[in-house]
Amino acid sequence: MNILIKNIRILAGGGITEGSICISDNEILSVGAVPADFTADKTINGTGKLAMPGLINCHTHSYMSLFRNLADDLTFEDWLFGSIMPREDALSAEDAYWGAMLSCAEMIKSGTVCFMDMHMFPNKCAEAARNLGIRAVMTRGLTGPDRNEKDALRRYNEHMQEREAFDGDPLISFKLGPHAIYTCGKDYLEFLIEKAHETKQEFHIHLSETVNEVNNCYKEQGKSPVEYLDELGFFDIKTCAAHCVHLSEHDMEILAQKNVSVIHNPKSNLKLANGIAPIPALLEKGVNVCLGTDSQASNNTLNMFDEMNYAALLHKGTTGIPTVCSAGDVLGFATVNGVKALGLGNSGVIAAGSKADIVILDLDRPQFSPVNDLAAALVYSANGSEVDTVIINGEIVLEKGRLTKFDEEEIYARARKIAEKF
Repeated sequence: MNILIKNIRILAGGGITEGSICISDNEILSVGAVPADFTADKTINGTGKLAMPGLINCHTHSYMSLFRNLADDLTFEDWLFGSIMPREDALSAEDAYWGAMLSCAEMIKSGTVCFMDMHMFPNKCAEAARNLGIRAVMTRGLTGPDRNEKDALRRYNEHMQEREAFDGDPLISFKLGPHAIYTCGKDYLEFLIEKAHETKQEFHIHLSETVNEVNNCYKEQGKSPVEYLDELGFFDIKTCAAHCVHLSEHDMEILAQKNVSVIHNPKSNLKLANGIAPIPALLEKGVNVCLGTDSQASNNTLNMFDEMNYAALLHKGTTGIPTVCSAGDVLGFATVNGVKALGLGNSGVIAAGSKADIVILDLDRPQFSPVNDLAAALVYSANGSEVDTVIINGEIVLEKGRLTKFDEEEIYARARKIAEKF
């Protein structure tokens, strides 16, 4: 389909321009003037609206939408081992599918066009993402003591089968997802490193999230989690590391040297009292910082506008420096930096030749009045309710605030019914 978005303000190149956007198939054909030979199958009137690059949520667990507001105000250990994991054991594949459907709906409706998930049933989440038209990078949460342990090997083999089943899908890709150093033994990590080299896959892992994780690693390995993984050769594989809250100076140097992308999850880290990641210091060292929400069980939303707001404000307060994590920086975390981390290619910007992943916001809202600095308003004023239209891969998946590919009410009803068991 050829889509024309006319008379709209456009966030492009860090600034605001005005004009039209022409989309042909899955790419942006032009920004500004409309080519003389362009014929639109669909025209969107952009008057009073803003077009921005779609947001990238680099770390979540979509099935946990079913656990929203069920495990709050707990210590991390009680939250994970006492509340979340027992509920995970009760999940069926069908449950996980509807949980993922609910998450995909929530993300689309708040302006996210792509997410990276660590899931118990990645094929079900990928199916949900495909059904609603959102991009997804899938990882199965891999755990196990060693390479020969039956269940650990089974999980890896299932990951490979799931990956093969979606091969060639333009919206779905896969990474290897060793859960964390405290759920993966050294022998199993070495096995996954070997397999990653063999199959040219990348890693997605939780890293240095809690004080206990770091202290236990020092006790057992005599080094930090970052040093431990580096010694194993883990970071010789392109890696996205979620959290990275408790880092030494040496840890940060390793992450920078090895080009590890750090996924900042400010709300989840605050809610579970795990601390505050040293984002300004990581930026100074040249680390690619992107943004994630984590799950609804620890956040409790998948709203990237909220996450941007927290990321911008949090580090100003902790450093006492009002210029750190500027609105422009944080918009980069949620767009182009996420694209770099996930390997999405030509995306994350509104420019000719880029993938047509665009979010249109309604500016006729009190939080956008008066219109002074729109880029700053996206981080400091927007709350996600302004999202009017979402285009992913050249397809309109949200129009005037409503999903176009699936009945929203069915998703909500199914999720409520499943959640009764918890």
